[in-house]
Amino acid sequence: MGADPRSRFVEIYESAYEPILGYVLRRCPHPEDAADVVAETFTIAWRRIEELPEGDEARLWLYGVARRVLANHRRGERRHEQRTAALRERLAASPVLARPPEDELSQMGRVFRDLPDDDRELLCLVAWEKLDHGQIARMLGVSRNAVRIRLYRARKRFARGLAKAGIDHPHAVALEGSLL
Repeated sequence: MGADPRSRFVEIYESAYEPILGYVLRRCPHPEDAADVVAETFTIAWRRIEELPEGDEARLWLYGVARRVLANHRRGERRHEQRTAALRERLAASPVLARPPEDELSQMGRVFRDLPDDDRELLCLVAWEKLDHGQIARMLGVSRNAVRIRLYRARKRFARGLAKAGIDHPHAVALEGSLL
């Protein structure tokens, strides 16, 4: 093993990349996953370059590494699918996330739902999450002043929507000026 590690790795990479990629592609349902597995395989090879056998044994060693990386990848996918399925079940059973039928939405709820997504998000961050302007600014990566202006405009659009819908709710004025 007289060659420097970098040269040796480049030589092994150039000779084994295509066979390893083919091996992994035939075993992965998605090319993106295959690319991740191949990258991880060669990352391991780089870290363990001193352990890599000489000649054609290096390619066989890489097949073994790729096989183990694939197994880890599949286990990770199964765990992810199981966690996702469990979360979906919990969310489906959650009364908080159940969307009421259209006829059960209040007129105010319909006006709120019809606001642009960004307006609803800002209004919810203040009303539901109880975040102040500084916290919202940090979360969104904007200035406090930008939050203040956007929130002012969102409140105005909500108030106009309420007025247009004929809602003369005593809290609508309060919503415009304080809570929302």
